[in-house]
Amino acid sequence: MYDLIVIGAGPGGYVCAIRAAQLGLKVACVEGRETLGGTCLNVGCIPSKALLHASHMLHESHENFDRMGLTGAKVKVDWTKMQGYKAETVSGNTKGIEFLFKKNKIDWLKGWASIEAPGKVKVGDKVHEATNVVIATGSDPAKLKGVEVDNAGGVIVDSTGALSLPKIPKSMVVIGAGVIGLELGSVYARLGAEVTVVEYLDEITPGMDAEVQKQFQKILTKQGLKFILGAAVKSAEAAKGKARIAYSLKKDDSEHSIDTDCVLVATGRRPQVDGLGLDALGVQMTDRGFIKIDEHWATSVKGVYAIGDCVPGPMLAHKAEDEGMAVAEVIAGKHGHVNYDVIPGVIYTTPEVANVGMTEAAAKDAGRKVKIGKFPFMGNARAKAMMQADGFVKLIADAETDRILGCHIIGPNAGEMIHEVCVAMEFGAAAEDLALTCHAHPTTSEAVREAALACGDGPIHV
Repeated sequence: MYDLIVIGAGPGGYVCAIRAAQLGLKVACVEGRETLGGTCLNVGCIPSKALLHASHMLHESHENFDRMGLTGAKVKVDWTKMQGYKAETVSGNTKGIEFLFKKNKIDWLKGWASIEAPGKVKVGDKVHEATNVVIATGSDPAKLKGVEVDNAGGVIVDSTGALSLPKIPKSMVVIGAGVIGLELGSVYARLGAEVTVVEYLDEITPGMDAEVQKQFQKILTKQGLKFILGAAVKSAEAAKGKARIAYSLKKDDSEHSIDTDCVLVATGRRPQVDGLGLDALGVQMTDRGFIKIDEHWATSVKGVYAIGDCVPGPMLAHKAEDEGMAVAEVIAGKHGHVNYDVIPGVIYTTPEVANVGMTEAAAKDAGRKVKIGKFPFMGNARAKAMMQADGFVKLIADAETDRILGCHIIGPNAGEMIHEVCVAMEFGAAAEDLALTCHAHPTTSEAVREAALACGDGPIHV
């Protein structure tokens, strides 16, 4: 008999299991993959970052090394070795989670789970009992009508297949201009593919700050990516190692097609709850297929909780981790908490794009009077030395109280710098608080301080 069984060993599940074990609970975690870590560590966040890093190094060697006085033979790509580096990165991380399970005395129940009744989890032929169950089964790539994904074929693939293509394609069409599509699209563009991004909406990265969207698209276009916006994909057909995409433009309903070596379907993700037996159990769901939860992550069935991508909210690994820790605290009789207003988002292209809190448009739509502080990386000495002076920091503050409402960064190290603003927002800081905080020179983080100064009397270096 367990105090808690967690279903799924992704970032939400394994963090939940570890925190619950630290709090003195007897814990088991169900996972059917051969390795722990879920989508994120196996076929998502971690392997994609390995390829992003490797391809960025290639880009630097081709475009910037000579300018820095680093000369020599042109660096070439060994795709097999790069795949090996990616696999080694994944293995190191997944084995690390396995070590943490052993360290915290968490039982790994290998297999796929179904919930037979409250407190009864079936794995294989055996039923395990627990006082509490947490569903942390994550998400799968969303399907697109008229497009059949075949990862094994390597021609029409989703994000999983795109990580392990048999060879680097000469051309690629990415369907969807969201985070996943742009990250993997930029990988293959750096590796030499001609990349075209087809997006249904009229802008890239839906939901992000409008100024960031425009600057981001401009920079990616300069890097060689092509964009077709306002386009509805009708079909994608594979034949003889090639693919043809058919789409129509929304502005005039005109029909078009593109021939390409590879198609990446990156149209978002959907919650993965198949096979859990939730209907029979009586777990209430949303219209979009997510598990309904209350403010304590409890489902409509007593003793059954849910977190991560299978519940509403941003599909982000760190959001799942926060929920995993919080629900473990609740189950252990403590007070778990997640501040959903301060969850950062990052796109790991070069430059990176990061955001937290409200966009300017969202703040105004909410009736807030705002003031905007912007600072370009062209005025930042460290960014210029790194040859990454494109982009800016945009800080949004309440015009009356000066309280920070949000921040949007496009530039070098954006994914690291955003956390300074996250901490400030957690403490209810004003823009002036950031402006009065000494920042080391020369760092890219100085741009955050300058943006805060821009909310007041003005920045120094522009």
